[in-house]
Amino acid sequence: MQALGIVGWSGSGKTSLLTALIPIFRRAGLRVSSIKHAHHSLAFDTPGKDSFRHAQAGAEEVILMSDGGFALFSGQREARLEQLLGRLAPVDLVLVEGFKNAAIPKLEVHRPSLGHAPLWPQMDMLAVASDVSLPGCPLPVLPLQAPGKIADFLGRALGLDNPKNIERF
Repeated sequence: MQALGIVGWSGSGKTSLLTALIPIFRRAGLRVSSIKHAHHSLAFDTPGKDSFRHAQAGAEEVILMSDGGFALFSGQREARLEQLLGRLAPVDLVLVEGFKNAAIPKLEVHRPSLGHAPLWPQMDMLAVASDVSLPGCPLPVLPLQAPGKIADFLGRALGLDNPKNIERF
């Protein structure tokens, strides 16, 4: 399984890019999963419901199954990305939003108009996706508004392209 980190400051467009890339990679025949790191507390279950009561009673993990799918709830406060990747069913590509310090290939989404310094000078990146040109950036700068071009670059950089049909992205 190949993992790719999509990193950048809040509001830069990471989620928008990630959700644009998924269908492009899927149309190319790749199986894709995602992992999102949230920096705020989330309520994963509803107090009073049976699954919530299972966890309150001390279950290490609870799986809630319904017609719409299933969710795994864990009482573990922190998990390393490697642990989370190990829980996923095998796929061709896992798009990881956040986890900027993980040892996986990364693409930075950078919008200078937000007023934040770029991350690429401090960490290893494959490329930067931006809504403007970035003079002085030593990495490939990809047009944020063209997810197909970004998918093509990433497919090649990650070795996901098919040599018989290189333009599949």
